[in-house]
Amino acid sequence: MKIMAVDLGDARTGLAVCDRTEFLASPIGVLHDRVLESILNKVAIATTEYDVKMVVVGHPLNMNGSAGDRAKKCEEFARQLQERLEIPVVLWDERSTTVSAHNILSENAVYGKKRRDTVDEVAAAIILEGFMAWRRNHPGEPAPGRLSDPAGL
Repeated sequence: MKIMAVDLGDARTGLAVCDRTEFLASPIGVLHDRVLESILNKVAIATTEYDVKMVVVGHPLNMNGSAGDRAKKCEEFARQLQERLEIPVVLWDERSTTVSAHNILSENAVYGKKRRDTVDEVAAAIILEGFMAWRRNHPGEPAPGRLSDPAGL
């Protein structure tokens, strides 16, 4: 099943999608937008464009597992996105994904403006890779953090 990951940010929102076999997660772009309504619309359009069957929204919990302001913003985004879509929307713990994305970019000598422009989509791919790994290790189990079961999926 094709799955899309969203790394919601204040100025940039990274997107990644996997292939139908859930083997490879690929960054697909960054939305340069600060207006939540506009981001919701663009993500909804992207789900149709890429024919995805599930959306995973990064959930930046604090290191102690509590939900701070940023996590609550992502929860609200996921809730509103679920209201627009007929496919499942899942919150996925994304602690340290941005740090991992920066490390990957450093290993590949990506710095400056290019780094700023790609870090969010790389973070989305890391979120998606973590979610796909969980699915491989828990076949048939409902995804944790799932907001609802639209259309009986």
